[in-house]
Amino acid sequence: MPDDAVPRRRIRDRRGRGPRGPGVRPAVPGTVAVRTRRQRFDDLVLDLVTDLEDRWSDRLGLVEFAVEDTPLVPDDWTPDSVPLASLVRGAGGRPSRLVVFRRPIEHRCETRSELHALLLTVLVEQVAELLGCDPADVDPRYDAD
Repeated sequence: MPDDAVPRRRIRDRRGRGPRGPGVRPAVPGTVAVRTRRQRFDDLVLDLVTDLEDRWSDRLGLVEFAVEDTPLVPDDWTPDSVPLASLVRGAGGRPSRLVVFRRPIEHRCETRSELHALLLTVLVEQVAELLGCDPADVDPRYDAD
């Protein structure tokens, strides 16, 4: 090595992918700075459900809203269609249960705005089914296309 040459510092970037590790420092130490995909999906569902409940609280009654990763499909299921949500009407003292399936919905969307639109469509159609009315009456943002 020549005398005027500065020794290069060895960097662990063998494949040219850049630095590793979190790119964002959390505001509160010990917490997660970046929310996971699942958490962001749950937050979006919660926002939409809150809007629908505020608008239809007098007619909805007892309804449980839930998010599951994938639907349980029967053995005789054909892969022509995958359910995006499930609605089970309550009976007696049991509340109705509306379940949104995260993975099938996410697979159909490329952007956050597409995800928002599809989730709104799915939730509005399920609430309309529960209330027995037209989806356009449930939420003015509903678009059948």
